[in-house]
This record gives sequence, structure tokens and C-alpha cells, in this order.
Amino acid sequence: MTAIDDRAAAAPHRGQSLRRKEDPRLITGRASYTDDLNITGQLHAAIVRSPEAHAKIVSIDTSAALERDDVVAVYTGEDMADLLGPLPMAWVPPGVDVQNPPHWPLARGTVKHVGDPVAIVLSEDRGAAIDGAEDVFVEYEPLPVCMDIETALEDGAALTHPEIGTNKCHEWSLGGGDIEAGFAAADVIVERRVVNHRVSGAPIEPRGVLADYRAGALTLHTSTQVPHFVRLFAALILGINEEKIRVIAPEVGGGFGAKLQVTGEEMLCSWASRKSGRPVKWIETRSEHMAVCHHGRDQVATVRLGATKDGRLTAIHSKILADMGAYLMLLTPAVPSLGAFVMSGVYDIPAVQTDITTVFTNKCATDAIRGAGRPEATHMIEVCMDQLADELGMDRLELRRKNFIPKDDFPHETALGIVYDSGNYEGALDLLMEKLDLPALEAEKAELAAKGIRRGIGYSTYTEICGLAPSRITGPEGFGLQTGLWESAIVRVTVTGNVVVYTGTSPHGQGHETTMAQIVADKLGVDPAQVEIMHGDTGTGAMGLGTYGSRTTAVGTEAVARAADKVVEKARSIVSHLLEAAPEDIEVHDGKFSVKGSPDKGLALAEVSGVAHVQPEKMPQGMEPGLEETSFYDPENFVFPFGAHACIVDVEEDTGKVKVVRYVAIDDCGPAINPMVIDGQVHGGIAQAIGQALYEHVMYDDTGQLVTGTFVDYALPTAAELPSFETDRTETPSPVNSLGVKGIGEAGTIAATPAVVNAVIDALKPLGVTYMNMPLGPEAVWTAIQEAGQ
Repeated sequence: MTAIDDRAAAAPHRGQSLRRKEDPRLITGRASYTDDLNITGQLHAAIVRSPEAHAKIVSIDTSAALERDDVVAVYTGEDMADLLGPLPMAWVPPGVDVQNPPHWPLARGTVKHVGDPVAIVLSEDRGAAIDGAEDVFVEYEPLPVCMDIETALEDGAALTHPEIGTNKCHEWSLGGGDIEAGFAAADVIVERRVVNHRVSGAPIEPRGVLADYRAGALTLHTSTQVPHFVRLFAALILGINEEKIRVIAPEVGGGFGAKLQVTGEEMLCSWASRKSGRPVKWIETRSEHMAVCHHGRDQVATVRLGATKDGRLTAIHSKILADMGAYLMLLTPAVPSLGAFVMSGVYDIPAVQTDITTVFTNKCATDAIRGAGRPEATHMIEVCMDQLADELGMDRLELRRKNFIPKDDFPHETALGIVYDSGNYEGALDLLMEKLDLPALEAEKAELAAKGIRRGIGYSTYTEICGLAPSRITGPEGFGLQTGLWESAIVRVTVTGNVVVYTGTSPHGQGHETTMAQIVADKLGVDPAQVEIMHGDTGTGAMGLGTYGSRTTAVGTEAVARAADKVVEKARSIVSHLLEAAPEDIEVHDGKFSVKGSPDKGLALAEVSGVAHVQPEKMPQGMEPGLEETSFYDPENFVFPFGAHACIVDVEEDTGKVKVVRYVAIDDCGPAINPMVIDGQVHGGIAQAIGQALYEHVMYDDTGQLVTGTFVDYALPTAAELPSFETDRTETPSPVNSLGVKGIGEAGTIAATPAVVNAVIDALKPLGVTYMNMPLGPEAVWTAIQEAGQ
């Protein structure tokens, strides 16, 4: 047998595109979301929100609302004086002064952005709560607004927080190598202003909260990616013993980072339930979500990229100005810094420097949205690589290949001191080229140009840092997150031989119930249908830090695998004792724990578990009954997926309309567990990035009013705007974990925006357009064509 045959025999379910275990309940309408849950006696909440972007709260008159027979209670920020602290911000980097004005669940004294909450109205009927909220009269005294990050630090700019005397939140830098020497050695330097505009996570389900405080204990149902974080901060803010709080994430309906948060609404509903003595339910409307659920991106960067005349990169320097919005949420100031760790991308660049300045404005806060800092970094690198190729008169792919980190140079330490675990960038690009017929594309270009359609092709070769966990790096003494980012898992074999897995991660659509079951089933010699994955409930099972940063497979599933390995070892000991064989001679084969060379001599997992639970006297002396193990996993390093993407677009000269004709993605996330799940994650990421590149843009006017408050104004791509994506993969195992796996959930979002933008610029070069920033809507493209022609 070959090594591949051996692996397939040992792990028959791994690498198979099994149908997702979670899908039947989702596609038949049998899943339970927060809005599906109700508790006897519950009250519905409506939140009164500010129409002003920046204003002093002169007065709040609740009398008309309280006079209504259908309103039970109205609370304002002044009623919440018993909170032990404001909403959390969890990034405190050593030696960096981060301005963090208090952010309360209900505004106190002033409002800082449109949608800032000022009161909560409770009623037994949701419609009545909304009507009651309209009867709360707030008098505001408008204050000057700050809306432009590029002028926010100028003298005389309006201050979002006058008490701190500046709009600057913090400064942070990361560098390696001699940046000045790098640019001195360059024959060509390109400098571009790279804009990564503000976007919304826009999950299919907005947020929802159902809080039930009774007899000193709180049960909180919430659509969150981080139930254990919510429990921790609810204890700290509300002053409730952590063990008296149970946080449950039902079906989440998509997160994309928008639900990687400890929200004011969660704390507000929990406090209101304690205050009123009744359960409190709040369901976010879509317009609320667009206005007050944190946004992503919103950076303007000045990027300099240097190279010798033969195309060897010498230095890259990015100066990033990032919009924090009005408040700092859980990870707000940390997000721009996440991209700095991979600012050299897939290239061997001897000098790398990133300088970040963050700015307060009178907008909704930004925070992590799918990719969180790494899409921005990849966009900077990859659009500038195309710009540099043009300056050098060099083929874009030749420039990339010349600077790839060689596949035999892994693990590779970058100029920043970051150690990339494994990679084969040349191999991914080679496979991409196999999928593309470049001569045919060039021939089509000429034919289409005669019809007023310009065809272009864009590339993106990327790596990302994910598997967010290593506490020694990310924790308080390292990057500055005020927590370790380990994961834990419990694997329990029942008396009848079924397997229950408790994971501390909290998936919300990625397919982890299926992929985890495949891993555990192969280790224990059972069918994946026998493996139940339990998650999202702090009251049962394992502790965990949640799902984000493409960490669930590389960290959470590794913890599951290690717990399963412990179960296997115990089962081997039991079987070896019963069969009078050495433990090392017991193998899992064809669903049995059997003696090597004697497949008929063995026990199925159910038989082993039966002994462990029903007849423990037959187990080795001193061994505890039961068949259950726990594992905590804190990796030594991140993992670094990579890939090569190509986008082909057609641009109409007369209208500026961009059509994505074809999209090909080659990704490497290590050995595949379930190829279908990988494809699904890549599809979703690409769609999200194409949306940002061409359609999506959260916009405010000069007075701070949100212009894109609904899906009528905020354009999401539909199936009509997108081609069928072509995906394939290479497999380069990571040495960081036993599974060899890396993350994939954010890959498409990270790779696709520069591929799209580079394709549009390639299409427009014959018309004189050499550079553009997103979003590339028809008006922007048409204007660029006209200006180039003039």
C-alpha cells in the first residue's frame, strides 16, 4: 500500500465530502434561532436610539411612554448606575497608550453616533414596545461632528471625545530589517494610497438576545460567536458570580465577526431582566444592524514598495490610518495590527515596517469582520505588486515568482520574526495556471474590445495568519490580548457506544459538527453518524474562547483530536487487558479495536465502553471506570494557509459596469478533512470580497447620518452577479498540530479583493486607467475612464 492508501485505511472518513450533519435541521426550518425562543412571562424590548451623530443629552422625557397601558418599564442610562463597569475592550498592548473612553450600554450625557442607545422600553408586546419607544422624547443639543479620518487629527478638527483632547486613539508599529537601507537599495519605488472602505458583516440573521434572571442566576440566549466571553464579561459588568451565568448560542445565522462581540444589548437586556424581574427579549431589525452592529475595515494606507531593477523586493512600508468609530469594542484597536504580522505576504522581503494610527470619529465602531486586518494587508501588498510590475515593465506573475519564499525554506522566519509554518506558493500558482487558458483569454480581449467591452485578469497570491491561539504570543505579555486563546474539548463514549463531543468553540455555519465528527469517528473506529458534537452552551461541556480568526479547526478540532486520542489509549489498555495482548499491538481497524495480524480478535467500541461502564472490575487494576477524556490545547505557533486566486472581469466602456466572468481559487489549508466544506467556506469568502470590491460600502454624509441603512442602499451581491467559482487545492501539512490542518474560513475574503481590483485595472489599462481604489461601482469606473480619456 502507498502512504496515501495507508492514510485512507486508517482514516476512512477524512478527506471525504460527507454531507453536513447540521444541514437537515437548517434547510427544513427545524433549527432554533434566538427569535424562535420564548419564555413564559417575557417582556419585549425596544431601544430608543439617537438620531444625532454627536449631541449633548439635555433631557429624556419618559412620561408619555410610561402612561401607556401596554408599557411595563422605561430605563435610561441614569438608571444603570449599579453597573460595575462599561463595555469591555480586551486589547492592552504592553507599552502602548490606548485611549479608551467609557462605553456604556445606554449613553450617559452625550451621544457619539447615529443609533447610540439612550433608553430601553419594555412591554409584553413587541409592537407596543416599539410604539412606546416612539413616545420617549429626548432633547438633544447638537455638537460638531468628526467624519473624515484624514482630517481628524488636524488642528481645529471637531473632537469625538473632547475630554481626551484629541481624536487619536493610539499608535502602534511593527517592523523588521533596516527599512531605510531597503529603500536605499531599491531602483524603483512605488507609492500608492490604498483605501479599504467601511463594510458591514450583514449576516442573514441579525442579532438577538433573550435574558432570564431568576433567583440570582442568569440564563442568556444570544446569537454570539463567543459565549464564554459573554459569560465572563456579564459577570464582571453585572456583578453576578460567573458560575451563576449560563450563556447559550442557539443557531446564529451567520457571524462573519459581526457577532464576535460583547454587546451593549446583551448587558442591557440582562440588567433589565434583573431589574424588572422578568425575562427580556430583544431582536435586532435590519436597519438597527446596519447602524449599530460594528462595521469592518475603514482604513486608508500609504504603501511604499521598493525593488531592484531586476524585480527583487527590498522593502515595504505601510502607514495605516484606521477609523475606530466612536467607541472601542472588544477588539476594535487591535484589528489593524493583525495584518501587520503578514505584511510581507508570500514574499521574501528583507525589510518590513507597518505604522498604525487609529482615529475616533462620530460613526459606529469598527471591529473584526471576516479576515480582520489580513484582507487589508493582503490588498495593500497585492495591488502594489501589480503597480510595481508595471513600473518595472515586468510580467506580474514573473515578479511574484521571483520573490516567493522557496518551498524548501520552511519553517521560514520573516523579517518581522514571524515564523511561517509551511508553504509551497509556487505549487499553488502552478496549479492556478493549469486552470487558466491565458492565450485564449488574450484572444478574447481583442474580440471584446471591438464591442466596447474591456476584459481583464487579476491575480492575488496570499498567505494569512490564523489559528489564533498561541497564548505566549497573543496574551497580555505579548500582543496584548487580555486572555489566553487555548481551546478545550471533552470526548465521551456512552454505555451503548455512541460518542458525544463537547467543544469550547462555537461554530455558526462553518460545518464543524461534520468535520469534527469525521475526525473523531476515524480515531474511534465508528461511523460519523454516531458522533454528536455539542457546542455553544457554557452550562455544558468544555470551556472555550469561541470561533473567529479561522481557529476552530486548527485549535478547537486539534483539542478534540487530542481528547479522542486519550480515549483511544484508554480503550487500547482495556482491550489489551481483556485479550491479553500488549497495548501497542492493539489497532483500530474496520471498526474494531483488534490485535495486529488478528482482525477477528477484537472488540467494537460499544463493547469496550460496556466494560468500562458496566463491568469496571474487568478493567486493568487501578483504572477508573468510564470512557471519557478532556484535553486543553494551546499551540506553539499560528498556522499560515496560502493560495493563488485569479479573477476575470468584463468592463463596459459606456457604463462602467463590471461583470465578474470567471473566478478561480487555489487554496492550501493543509490536508483536507471535508473538501465540500472547504469549498463552501471559499465560496462564501470570495462572494463577500467581491461584494466589497464592487458593491458594498457603508457610507455616512458630512453630518454623520448613515446613508446606507437598508439593503436598498447597501448593495449585496446576489447569485445573478456572481459566476460559479472554480476551486481546487494543494495540501501542505502544518507541523504545528497533529492534524496538519490550517484555517480556511477567511481565505476567500483575504485573497479576492485585490484579484478583482487588479482585474479591473488590467481591463482599463488600454484606456489609460492605471490605478483605482474600491469600491469599483459603475459610476467610479465610468468616471475613471472619462478622466483618463481627457
